[in-house]
Amino acid sequence: MIRKLIAVAAVSGSLALGVVGVAGVAGAATPSTATATATPTAAQCAKAEKLATRIQTLETKAAAWVPKAQAREAKATAAGHTKVEARIAKRIARVEKLETRGTTLLGKISAKCGSATSAS
Repeated sequence: MIRKLIAVAAVSGSLALGVVGVAGVAGAATPSTATATATPTAAQCAKAEKLATRIQTLETKAAAWVPKAQAREAKATAAGHTKVEARIAKRIARVEKLETRGTTLLGKISAKCGSATSAS
């Protein structure tokens, strides 16, 4: 019984890899129809404008939050609360990372759609 189970697993695994291998080769041989430089439609630009507005709102909130968090971090460090300080530092790093990603995304939206909203 166990031998049959192992045999079935081996056969099905080799078939699955064979299909994936053939699909991978076929996918590599066919030219890509969608290009990365395709011009966006009006609907896509409208969605991008909504997203840009939301990103700018969140970046404004983050810009107000970071100095307060840094003050709390300094207070925790002065009081010797290293675990609290580490958690606050981690949050600050995450927010700053998201800010840079948002700024990058705003730049891409502006470049593709020629939006009125500018990257901050």
